[in-house]
Amino acid sequence: MGGMVLDEIRELIAKHARPSMETPIDGLLVSSVDSTEEHHDLTEPLLVVLAQGGKRLLLGDEVHEYRAGDCLVVSAEVPVSGHFFDVSRDFPALGVGMVLRPAAIAPLLLAAPTDRRAAPAIATGKAGPELLDAVLRLLRLLDHPEDARVLAPLYEQEILWRLLTGPHGASVRQIGLADSGLSLVGRAIRWIRQNYAEPIRVADLARLAGMSESAFHRHFRAVTTMSPIQFRKLIRLQEARSLLVARPGDVAGVGHLVGYDSPTQFSREYRELFGAPPGQDAARLRADSSFAVRGLP
Repeated sequence: MGGMVLDEIRELIAKHARPSMETPIDGLLVSSVDSTEEHHDLTEPLLVVLAQGGKRLLLGDEVHEYRAGDCLVVSAEVPVSGHFFDVSRDFPALGVGMVLRPAAIAPLLLAAPTDRRAAPAIATGKAGPELLDAVLRLLRLLDHPEDARVLAPLYEQEILWRLLTGPHGASVRQIGLADSGLSLVGRAIRWIRQNYAEPIRVADLARLAGMSESAFHRHFRAVTTMSPIQFRKLIRLQEARSLLVARPGDVAGVGHLVGYDSPTQFSREYRELFGAPPGQDAARLRADSSFAVRGLP
């Protein structure tokens, strides 16, 4: 039965996948990718179920690998890199994603098991049969838009319940708790994302999160596997990469825009992360049609 469910999930993803990954159902994403190129992205809280192919994802120094029939739970906005494997033009990676919204999670917490364990920003594991069944029913609504307005929120609630009562309950629970360590660190993460070009003081971020500096450092690293300074550097460089694709030949200007006073430092750190100097890397990306097709994390 599980194989039949996964087969139908694959068929529906292949039928409805678009380069934007968006669907008419708010918060539901579907993805088909046949590239094995490494990519760098900024995630959001998300459930991903992989139906075909495999993926390796890197957060800081931690490697997460998942395959068809597995799920990925992302509980914070973090910069990641990764690549698909076991895929080809005739056998693309097929995945379905659902945005994990705090407002949808919070009402379920009173009924869900209490699990206040600290949880990392990324976790992987097997997608159980109940979770796969609920995901399939949500995907079927893409062929029945007249039902989606009423049933999509109910299926989203069921999927969240399966997550909260499953192995990843601690991660999902923290998304819905306003006072969880993840939620408090999330304030600092959002500030860094919106102000990555500005000078940064860890003491100010700790105050924003309502923590002492030592507690903030501990919680921030537990969630992201990196320090706030390392996190900001990745955000800066990922933003610079996107800007360079649109602004070829302006390496120094882009470096300044994302907060680098030294063009030499910018080029050095860019090359360390992406494996090529900024101008050379941007030229390759502009020539690579698969760069715009990112796929789910």
